[in-house]
This record gives sequence, C-alpha cells and structure tokens, in this order.
Amino acid sequence: MHETNFIVREPLLDPQQRVIGYELSWKDDASQPVTDAALEALIGFVAEHVNDDERGWLLRDKMLFLDAVPPMLSTDALYAMPPERTVLTMKAADMADPHTLAAVQGLRAGGVGISVRDGDLGHLGKNLGISASFIEVRFSGADVAAQARTYAALKQSTVRMVGRPVTTWADFDACAALGLDAFVGKLHLTPRPGNPVKGMNPAQTIILQLMQMVTANADIPKIENVLKRDPALSYKLLRFINSAGFGSGREIQSLRQAIGLLGYAPLYRWLTLLLATASTSGYSPVLMETAVVRGRLAELLGAKVLPRGEGENLFVAGMFSLLDRLLGLPMKEVLDTILLPDEVVRALLTRGGMYGPYLALAEACELNSNLVASLARSLGISPLDVNKAHLSALAWAQDVAV
Repeated sequence: MHETNFIVREPLLDPQQRVIGYELSWKDDASQPVTDAALEALIGFVAEHVNDDERGWLLRDKMLFLDAVPPMLSTDALYAMPPERTVLTMKAADMADPHTLAAVQGLRAGGVGISVRDGDLGHLGKNLGISASFIEVRFSGADVAAQARTYAALKQSTVRMVGRPVTTWADFDACAALGLDAFVGKLHLTPRPGNPVKGMNPAQTIILQLMQMVTANADIPKIENVLKRDPALSYKLLRFINSAGFGSGREIQSLRQAIGLLGYAPLYRWLTLLLATASTSGYSPVLMETAVVRGRLAELLGAKVLPRGEGENLFVAGMFSLLDRLLGLPMKEVLDTILLPDEVVRALLTRGGMYGPYLALAEACELNSNLVASLARSLGISPLDVNKAHLSALAWAQDVAV
C-alpha cells in the first residue's frame, strides 16, 4: 500500500513563526483512507531516513508529528526514533480503550510525545497530562470567551495546545494571545497584512550585485572588492568555507581564496540562501525554512533526469519561488532586479519549461495536495524516490540553518 503513497508535510509553528516540528502524512493517488499498515510503514520509513547510525537525528531540534492507531503502538520502528522528537497523534476515542490507554502511558513514560485529536476539552479529564503531551484544539472566532476559559484551565497543566486549522492571521494572533503553543496551517504562504513593503535592505542590495557579477563571470578581484564593502558578509563567507561541512582541510583567511575554492556556481547558491536570510522586514523563519527545503527538494527531484549542472538552477528556482514573500515585493519586481536564466524565470512565472514541473512537485509536497501523485507520474519519478528526496531536503535544511 505505502509503495504508492507520497509523504506530505505541514509545519507546526510557535507564536514567533518558528518551525518547532513537522506533521508528516501519506497522500496517495486515489485519496483512499490510509490503512493501519501504511501508518506503521510511514514511521518505519521516516526512522530509516532521518535517523542516521553515525550522525543521529538528522532533523536536529525538530519534532515529527505522525498519525497513529492502537495496533501500531508497539511497532519496532518506534524504537528506532528518538522519543523526545517523536509525537504520535491519537484520536481521543481510541484512548477511551483501557488497553490503548495503558500502551499510550507506557510510551509517554519512555519519553514519546502523544497528541490528542478530536476530543472534547471539557471531558478529557484531569489526568490528561499522564497520557498526552499535546492536545489539538479547533479554534473558532465564535465563542472566544468560552474558549479562553478552557484554554486557561489547560495552561495550568503540562499539556501543550496545538491550534488547527489556523487559517487567517487574525486567528493566529488570537490563538497566540490565548496562550496556544503551536499552530498548523498554511498561513506562512500568505502575506501578513499590515507589514509595510520594505523591498531590499542594504545587505540584500550588495548580495544582488554579487549575484549579477557571478552570473556575468566577473573577475574574482572585482567580486572580492564588493564583498569587502560588507564586513558581515565577508565574515559569513569565511565562516562557511572553513566550516566542517565544507571540509577544505585548511584554514582559509582571504576572500580571494574563499571565492576561488568555492567556485562560481556554489557561490551563487550560497548568495541565494543569504539573499533570503538577509530579509529584515516581516522576517518569517518558517518562510525561510520552507524556501530552503523547496529549493533543495526541487534540485534532488531533478537530479536523476536533468543534465549535471542544472541542479543549481533548480535550487535557485525553488528558493526564488518564495522570494517575493520574503522581500515583500511582487515576483515581477524581484525578477526585474536580477538576471536569471530564461528557464528559471519561466519556472517562477508559469511553473512551465524545463524546471517548472519539479518546482511544482516540490510545492505540492508542502500543501497536502492531491497533485503530488500526478506530477510525480508525469516526471517519471517513483513515490520512493520522491519520499527519499523529501526527507533528505528536510534534513539538509536543518544543516543550512546551523
């Protein structure tokens, strides 16, 4: 069953729009109910691909929320996951069964998180904290006073509240004011009203200039001179080139050496990442992380089919697809400020051309979309390869953040 399924993800945000974890679930072609065996297979697949024997948990401080049913509470795969990063979402009705409740309390004692869904907050009982670490609450703008009272009571317990679906920024603010701890929704992909459009700040202007110089194959000394105008940027480049991840094996102290060692295509990729992170107006950590995952996922999806060297363009297309929101500028205006290859522009504007379908597939994996299967099929990419690329991109984004 799970060989035809695709992993889709939704971020869980804290009140500062930081990603505290991801909810991963299956999406298949036929929109059939997901079987118990498939839910168990998802945990097994995730455990295999984001928990490395040598490096440990590849998602660093992120938690993963996974749907669970009673039969899978004793699955071996659970023991391959770090308990403090694993949250199983259970229906309140299932936990009414004494055997299930005992199994849940055993997992909780071992450190696994449990999130309760579809429960009446008033009837879940005072002992909820023994069985659950999270509870999903359905926020509605209707009887806010009554909700506030219920939430206030829950705040006295150790249980953290997850609001879903939080569909508007007004609801997000109301939930934050009511003391909710986390939020699930697509808010981060919609512009926050009232945030003034700032456009480019000085750091971004320099980064854009450098990107254009790299595109034009400018001489290294000229690139070095522009870099020197921004000490913070120069510091970041030297820190990046000397990081363990880059592994040059010797201490690089000059910008000229750093640029020469890095090469133009990787330098361009690094500048793309910096352009997004240099946003200061309405900066949204979740938007930044989504852009990085999207860029890397698009690149990995195209890796087997497209010629070598196209990966950089796919990465840039994925990153730039959210740059309008990160910069607070219309996409047309963003594209007017930087020279990009025609195929990248086509992908950004229409999701067409050589890169567009890979970008569209990477986006669909974020949106719990029924399009995932059809897009993957049209590109000839198997569910297994899409899912491996997805988890690999998630892990890579955590390394970039560090």
